[in-house]
Amino acid sequence: MSLLTRSALLASSTLRNGAKILSAAQQKRQLNVQEHVSYTFLNEAGIATPKFGVASSADEAEKIAKDLNTKNLVLKAQVLAGGRGKGAFKNGLKGGVRVIYSPQEAKDIGGRMINQLLVTKQTGAAGRICNSVMVAERKFPRREFYFAVMMERAFNGPVLIASSQGGVNIEEVAAENPDAIIYEPIDINKGLSKEQALKIAQTVGLDDHLESTAQMLLNLYDLFCKKDALLVEINPYAEDAGETHFALDAKMRFDDNAEFRQKDLFSRRDFSQEDPKEVAAAEFDLNYIALDGSIGCMVNGAGLAMATMDIIKLHGGDPANFLDVGGGATANAVKEAFKIITADPKVHVILVNIFGGIMRCDVIAEGIIAATKELSLTLPIIVRLQGTNVNEAKELIRKSKLRILPKDDLDEAAMLSVHLSQIVHLAREAHLNVLFELDPVHHH
Repeated sequence: MSLLTRSALLASSTLRNGAKILSAAQQKRQLNVQEHVSYTFLNEAGIATPKFGVASSADEAEKIAKDLNTKNLVLKAQVLAGGRGKGAFKNGLKGGVRVIYSPQEAKDIGGRMINQLLVTKQTGAAGRICNSVMVAERKFPRREFYFAVMMERAFNGPVLIASSQGGVNIEEVAAENPDAIIYEPIDINKGLSKEQALKIAQTVGLDDHLESTAQMLLNLYDLFCKKDALLVEINPYAEDAGETHFALDAKMRFDDNAEFRQKDLFSRRDFSQEDPKEVAAAEFDLNYIALDGSIGCMVNGAGLAMATMDIIKLHGGDPANFLDVGGGATANAVKEAFKIITADPKVHVILVNIFGGIMRCDVIAEGIIAATKELSLTLPIIVRLQGTNVNEAKELIRKSKLRILPKDDLDEAAMLSVHLSQIVHLAREAHLNVLFELDPVHHH
């Protein structure tokens, strides 16, 4: 189910549109895992889930359904996107979460899900590939709760979040009935205490199961810490007619900075669920953020990215992406950055905006020149470099005699980028090839 985002916790309306875009995109770089992996982690932590199995073929789905030995089953497409139940596959099958009643149905419907694109409210029209399905026992909850541990800046550390209104979009609950959401800050040095866990269990109405619920919450926090998680969410935590409790759905997100000590966890990363350009960027320690405009942007640092986006928009343009080369990129990494940017057919112009502090401007220039030659780029390239070795960088660009347009002023660089992107757009609509024979040194 959906993540309790900061917008549900805090009044974030004061953030600029650009900040929201970058914040959302940065979250994509945190590791998410498929639902069946979350189930596995919960079971390992002593938190009950329905019995389940994962199938990557129709025959496997049928076998798992037989082994579960029940007529009440649920078939879930393993796709990293919200709204699976209301989604639709491009082959016409409706619903990425289906109730089924036999192994034959598991085979028939599972076969129509596997290797197909599922379109939900979060995937966009392109959809996302479903490589496997989870076959699980169907449960019949009479009460549903929400529990999560997440890292939240507003609390200066982890916070336990709980509600008696589980099983629904928790953001809507937070917006419509904020009193139904309980926040229990956790002292990172002391951890979650049993007294805190008992208090939360009682507050949400699990008075008859205080000890078992408190232990589940302690297990949840222990899992959160051991896996270097940013979020461990159970929605819903359900109670059936026999007053047995189990996690029906789970979402987890992990800190990418902990990859060096979480080898097993990160080996479960499903690259098929990620933007291939983001994956390619990560291989060279670059950060790629996809947007919807036509100006490809290469920057160093989030602050400069924000400023670049703002000034492009001020002049009537829209960024197609931000590719952050950071502070230690090599010329080869810059070349790879250009490959990633130009792989997007929406890109009409490339704007490079680099402030050379740790990052040397001449290294950036070497990478730009190498990429322009190797890729035979015909797109306009506007380069605004300032800082360490900027004069050496300008001399390299001048001697290259390539269609690279240097600008010292960011406002001028942005204005030119927007203007040229409009020209390329019109030319492409008219099916014309435009070559920009501009003097890279004296163009104004």
